[in-house]
Amino acid sequence: MAALDGLILVLQDTTEFSYQRRDPERIGAIGLAPSRRDENGRLRLHTVCGLLMHSSLAVTTEGLPLGLTATKFWTRTRFKGTNALKRRINPTRVPIEEKESYRWLENMRQSTSLLGEPERLVHIGDRENDIYEFFCETQALGTHFLVRTCVDRLAGDGGHTIADEMSETTVQGMHRVAVGKDDHADIELRYRRIQVLPPIGKQKRYPPLTLTILHARESGTPEGRPPIDWRLITDLPVTTPDEAIEKLDWYAQRWKIELFHKILKSGCRAEDARLRTAERLANLIAIFCILSWRLFWMTMINRAAPDASPRLVLTDVEIALIDRLAASRKNVSAGRTLADYLTRIARLGGYLARAHDPPPGNIVIWRGWSRLMDIKIGATSAEEVVGNWKGLTAALRATHLAG
Repeated sequence: MAALDGLILVLQDTTEFSYQRRDPERIGAIGLAPSRRDENGRLRLHTVCGLLMHSSLAVTTEGLPLGLTATKFWTRTRFKGTNALKRRINPTRVPIEEKESYRWLENMRQSTSLLGEPERLVHIGDRENDIYEFFCETQALGTHFLVRTCVDRLAGDGGHTIADEMSETTVQGMHRVAVGKDDHADIELRYRRIQVLPPIGKQKRYPPLTLTILHARESGTPEGRPPIDWRLITDLPVTTPDEAIEKLDWYAQRWKIELFHKILKSGCRAEDARLRTAERLANLIAIFCILSWRLFWMTMINRAAPDASPRLVLTDVEIALIDRLAASRKNVSAGRTLADYLTRIARLGGYLARAHDPPPGNIVIWRGWSRLMDIKIGATSAEEVVGNWKGLTAALRATHLAG
């Protein structure tokens, strides 16, 4: 972050890791899942053993992942469904400190403290992050937020809601976005600065806030999919269609943390771990987080700075190994840029590198990097045993033939 100018997006989201254990109480519960039907045909539920992780990932406005800024692990001794809890007590009257949703505030505080310069940060979350206390806390810390809303809050003098005010707002711009490969959507943009009130049960504790509401809705009814309908809330001003499109692009970057969690589970296979306690699993997943970010960063830096030096990512030994492998293969063009070397790594993972292919993604980078590390271990061992590059060359040739 220190090496960059401009705003930094801090993406937050929660993911679950499920496990099968003989002693599930040593890890805890994360939810309920159907197991089988009883004699009356009704589904019976069982408690799922597992661990939850709430993470914050810092990215540039273009989507380059800079690293994790906060993580929180927790588990439950017993899971109770949200609907069951709502029947017992109104959740809006429970202090935020007593809720699991307090993790959104904790991660935001930790990220802001770690990175400094709160005015450069924009904390982004999905509808689960639509928390009034979160909005107030960002204001107190001097930082910013952009959240997709799920609550139609009271607005103005309290006699109407945000939806009432937005229904009176005319369309102020249009934006065309691609949907898949061959489809597009025309989005109507509405935005308005509104005084938003806290929940009724918390109006003595929290003040009203003047916030911007941005409503992006697809015109018409598309075939085969639901229409795009985003309602975003932010403390940042939006006065022109270009500023509204900018905020939509920022929120679209939230998908990056979903990709990070996918790498964590599919690449590192965090749910295949055989450790028996929540503490040990949390320690292991923390290491996996660093590895997953690094692979994600390699994939995206290839698109953000393809002409950079390969030494931005690779060591001299790794560069030498890739050069040797390229020299022994046909139809592999020579090159000296970062994109050239990362493409060669992706080819080790099955990337075809045809002229019309998109840049390599996380999966082929992961596979190629894993294979490169195996080759590196073999080459290093050969050099230690033989003591010269002749042994290294033989090891590379043997690895290539075996692959």
